[in-house]
Amino acid sequence: MGLWGGRFTGQTSDLFKEFNDSLPVDYRMAEQDIIGSVAWSRALASVNVLTADEQQKLEAALNALLAEVQADPKVILQSDAEDIHSWVEGKLIEAVGDLGKKLHTGRSRNDQVATDLKLWCRKQGEELSELLAALIDALVTLAEREQDTVLPGYTHLQRAQPVTFAHWCLAYVEMFERDKQRLSNALELMNASPLGCGALAGTAYAIDREVLAQDLGFARATRNSLDSVSDRDHVLELLSVASISSVHLSRMAEDIIFYNTGEAGFLEMGDEVTSGSSLMPQKKNPDAMELIRGKAGRVVGSLTGMMVTMKALPLAYNKDMQEDKEGLFDTVDTWGICLKMAILCIESIKVNKERTYQAAQQGYSNATELADYLVAKGIPFREAHHIVGRAVVGAIALGKPLEDLPIAELKTFSDVIEEDVYQHLTIEACLEKRVAKGGTSKEQVKAALAAYKK
Repeated sequence: MGLWGGRFTGQTSDLFKEFNDSLPVDYRMAEQDIIGSVAWSRALASVNVLTADEQQKLEAALNALLAEVQADPKVILQSDAEDIHSWVEGKLIEAVGDLGKKLHTGRSRNDQVATDLKLWCRKQGEELSELLAALIDALVTLAEREQDTVLPGYTHLQRAQPVTFAHWCLAYVEMFERDKQRLSNALELMNASPLGCGALAGTAYAIDREVLAQDLGFARATRNSLDSVSDRDHVLELLSVASISSVHLSRMAEDIIFYNTGEAGFLEMGDEVTSGSSLMPQKKNPDAMELIRGKAGRVVGSLTGMMVTMKALPLAYNKDMQEDKEGLFDTVDTWGICLKMAILCIESIKVNKERTYQAAQQGYSNATELADYLVAKGIPFREAHHIVGRAVVGAIALGKPLEDLPIAELKTFSDVIEEDVYQHLTIEACLEKRVAKGGTSKEQVKAALAAYKK
């Protein structure tokens, strides 16, 4: 028997049942639905809707059901129940008879599903936060190992200025630290219990919702029943954090894919995260990184879909909100496995220090240093910029780097250039001048690493 059949005299069609039922998706919230039901039974006992004995029988039956679900969650899918709430209630009635029918007193599926989903999001968010922390640790470990490895830095995919490989690692650490903070903020915002808000107007029983919230591990109870049952901000925020983080993962993947190419040759990914070609035996493809890059699009698509679903919904609950779970569940799964795979990839990387150093010497990446040298000699930067631009053109014509041009040649561009210019044009000099906070000098990279290790 459905939870709502009394109003109807006819039967729903099989097609409508298939279209309407959500159990194949929301069965994943079984644990949260049972935990919420235990807390609700205690709340009902507190206002004498249930006796102490009745509450204890219900809680025991619910705990037994919880153990069954934890042992094999997919056993739920053998049922033809409409949703996870119907399934839990039906199993409870099987276990304790008519007493099970009393549990839903004063409660609606509207506040029930909102509570279940918040509990589920909170649990997943905590696990994802741990994965973000593990990825940050992997990047910090790689940065520590490659502190002295020189890497060409790029803008517009053109060699720009030299950096260290550690500095590159720590750039992504910054991104994932922000993701972790965003996730923490989202978890704090969703840390309010909607249970006890009923269908939309609140429950008719004088339940202490603050006590109920604490029983469920929430920091507080929500303040408005209309908002509580129609709020899906926690879904949007988790999808948003996942989308931003997936963009960061995708950008990192793109860098690694490029660095792994034969043309760059900066690093090699491990056999455990690469694959070969069915035709070309020499190939070693960065499939793990390419899949991370590809899956980011699906995550962002789920956020877009949910935003569009919610954008025109009136208060309070609408069935459209049933669409909140499929994309969310897929996103959490996808983001989680991408984080795990990114950790494995980072741990597998072998850096070709000789090749990265050689590449950093090419492309006139010390041109800015020559301009700064001229500024130190009293030439305004904009004029120095123009002089160095002509010097680069001259060096290209001769097929030489700037530091290999003889002093006589350099003086044709500016007579203030002296022999001391060469000490400013080395890769090491370029790096060590970046001493301001956030720069790529050894001093600043060590300081950054020390901060991350606290």
